[in-house]
Amino acid sequence: MKKILVIGSLNMDLVTMSSRHPKLGETIMGKEFFEIPGGKGGNQAVAIAKLGGDVTMFGCIGEDSYGKKIIMGLEENNIDTKYIKKGEKSTGIATIVVDDNADNTIIVVPGANFELTIEDIDKNIELIKNNDIVLLQLEIPLDIVEYILKKSKEYNKITILNPAPAKNLSIDIIKNVDYLIPNETELELISQMPVSTEDEMLEAGKKMMDLGVKNLIVTMGKNGSLFIEKDSSLKVGIHKVNAIDPTAAGDSFIGGVTRMLAEEKGIREAMEFGAKVGAITVTKEGAQSSLPTWNEVVNYKFI
Repeated sequence: MKKILVIGSLNMDLVTMSSRHPKLGETIMGKEFFEIPGGKGGNQAVAIAKLGGDVTMFGCIGEDSYGKKIIMGLEENNIDTKYIKKGEKSTGIATIVVDDNADNTIIVVPGANFELTIEDIDKNIELIKNNDIVLLQLEIPLDIVEYILKKSKEYNKITILNPAPAKNLSIDIIKNVDYLIPNETELELISQMPVSTEDEMLEAGKKMMDLGVKNLIVTMGKNGSLFIEKDSSLKVGIHKVNAIDPTAAGDSFIGGVTRMLAEEKGIREAMEFGAKVGAITVTKEGAQSSLPTWNEVVNYKFI
């Protein structure tokens, strides 16, 4: 199995369960509150590790209680954490509100996540050299993402980018990505094209191919996922479940896909497995706490 390096954000998720979201200026009473380790980088690393992947995590946390809890959570899932930097700012947080319809709103304060530097990457370049797949998101500085992708391709690594939260991407980023995995909103922004229909998504995807992306997987929520390459496409549907909390659904899908790519499985099998992982995730509350194990995915009985 290929070894996976995840470089990205490490946050503490502050999750409030509420019957509905408050209107502007309104105060309402919530139902429950949880502190759960999260961040797209951390979530994807844990998702892969719970599925039996060989994962090393690299990012930056603060010298505070949240940082300590995050490290503990990663290590409990057998993730190598010894390279994680401790910065001067506080650990990043995400304030999340989830309503009775399993719809959420999220505000992220990046904190220490934005203290990751090019010097940190150079100092730990063995991390890239010693792993086979490098997985990134956009909750660390964009210039750092660009530099990591460049260095990863210099060492002939497989690169996967989840361009979230949505930002404009430079050609230097796009050309060094082997697997780009955006959602519809992110694809619309980075392609600068409408994506309200599947045909429009295919056209936007072809534009990304022309710009240098090798493989594109678009996540479409209840409409499943769509794989686009130069001359063909492939759509994979979702599994119906009793959804409770959508937090980390996208991260778990990416974790499932990456886990299968580490075993050199085909794209259809990888996406179908990712769809199962994502479906199980939304049946539980929280981010990393909701991510399923390999055995859960294999044995889960869908509706």
